[in-house]
Amino acid sequence: MRARQLEVFTAVMRAGTVTGAARLLNISQPALSQILIHTEAQLGFPLFDREKGRLRATPEAQELYPEAERLFSGLEGLRRKTSDLRLGRAGLVRIAASPPPGMSLLPRALKTFRAEHPDIVLRTHVAPLAAMVDLLRTGDASMALALDDNLPPDIAVEHVGTTSFCCLLPEDHPLAGAGALDFADLADETVISYRSQTRPHEELDLASRRQGLEFSPRIEIDSSLSAAGFVRSGLGVALVDSLLPWGLFPGLVARPLAHSPDLPVSLLTARDKSLSRAEEAMRKLLHTTPLSEA
Repeated sequence: MRARQLEVFTAVMRAGTVTGAARLLNISQPALSQILIHTEAQLGFPLFDREKGRLRATPEAQELYPEAERLFSGLEGLRRKTSDLRLGRAGLVRIAASPPPGMSLLPRALKTFRAEHPDIVLRTHVAPLAAMVDLLRTGDASMALALDDNLPPDIAVEHVGTTSFCCLLPEDHPLAGAGALDFADLADETVISYRSQTRPHEELDLASRRQGLEFSPRIEIDSSLSAAGFVRSGLGVALVDSLLPWGLFPGLVARPLAHSPDLPVSLLTARDKSLSRAEEAMRKLLHTTPLSEA
């Protein structure tokens, strides 16, 4: 029994008449009758006895109906699912982010996306850059947000925006009330910042060299998020990205870094993998969501 024949059979069983079944399926009565006759011919036995314009299910039809109803319900579910996927109403979005965009850009984008696509499942990862590249390659994430644009050839990079650097201080630090701070202002401080061979370290190193100074953090970090605890514990002051919402951390003050270099905010995808409709909608939204709150 083909899908259309299954539809007609279950509709007739539900309605009890050809007229009612045709109305349910939005087709003409003659068309439905022909499908029913053809179905019975293929099966080799009648499904209904005709009595004065009404149909009475045969014992064979009564035996088939529970299984037919189950199959038809599954077919209807499949149709709804494919329609939802086509219209971007259902599916799964898998996205990774490093902590700065993961705590700023991504939540705002997800809030908008959730309002527009409430049935789509959102799966997020917060991870360092190397781990995000692995997630993209294995398919565990379809896209990622990173503060870098120098990636391996198999990772596609889309520019989302730029951020700058700031100095993170305890709120009782003598420099906490200052305006923008320069590298020279931190000469006597224990500096907490990114480890070598990372994009933020390279940008800060170049900027300090342009001022004739050396950039040499005494405490190295992989993620700016970890600097918050170190600064609050009195271990030093931190040079970190300005994207992470530092105002959420009590006891800390963020001051702009004068003549700060730019740091790219990038959307990463795997070149050998395509995005679903839902993921494509998220990709477009990330390009239009502001990096910081107004």
